[in-house]
Amino acid sequence: MRTGGIRPGIRRGRPSTRLWRAAAEISAVAVALVVAFPLYWMVLSAFKPAGEVRSAHPVPWTLNPSLESFRRVLGQQDFGRYFLNSLLVAGTVVAASALIAFLAATAVTRFRFRFRTTLLILFLVAQMVPVEALTIPMFFLMRDFGALNSLVSLVLPHLAFSLPFAVWMLRGFVKAVPDALEEQAVIDGASRARFLWQILFPLVFPGLVATSVFSFISTWNDFLFAKSFIISATENSTLPMALLVFFDTETPDWGGVMAASTVMTLPVLVFFVLVQRRLVSGLGGAVKD
Repeated sequence: MRTGGIRPGIRRGRPSTRLWRAAAEISAVAVALVVAFPLYWMVLSAFKPAGEVRSAHPVPWTLNPSLESFRRVLGQQDFGRYFLNSLLVAGTVVAASALIAFLAATAVTRFRFRFRTTLLILFLVAQMVPVEALTIPMFFLMRDFGALNSLVSLVLPHLAFSLPFAVWMLRGFVKAVPDALEEQAVIDGASRARFLWQILFPLVFPGLVATSVFSFISTWNDFLFAKSFIISATENSTLPMALLVFFDTETPDWGGVMAASTVMTLPVLVFFVLVQRRLVSGLGGAVKD
């Protein structure tokens, strides 16, 4: 007969373990609040009346929300055109970088050729070069190609900067697909092209989604290239350039700036919501028994 005690197989968590877990959760919540507060302040300022935005004693709330700042933004001339230009540039970069990176990652992973390791190292080194250091050389390159003042001058640079990261990341996804799967597909009569698009592509699609998020955000929020390469053809400007309309050396329209920034953030949030499930997709069940 047992007299008290803990039943076999049941262990109580150590107090130190529970303490560390609670501390980690509190730290995570604190970091999330710090990260989210600027976004909250941006949206709040977009809905504040002009008097509250310019107040010398701002408060983190408003009792008189207003849509006036959004009316000024959406009523701004060519704002819709800038929005469509940004969608076109970002969409082109995402589609082109995903396709090229998938083919390049497959080539450097599945095939052996000379300078393969050197090529991968160059991809990694390309990520270390600051964008600002290459802006002037790329300006002269776009000028020699006759691409200045066109959307092509925005697509090509972003495509060049997105590809190294995308290829390096997708290489891990392609490498995770076992060779036995390709061998089984060949035995079943599948050609290399069919294996590439019907088997390998769906398996590495989570990696394509992750790289597409990076490409979309970096292209959508670009201001440096848009300011440097679009000089006189303002009809080809992108959405970040619309923020300049609300800046004045004497009295900047901070409500308009925050409202425009909020509108700019919405497509990024929508894009992320649409693809977020794919980011956590695994490669389970890939091998055929």
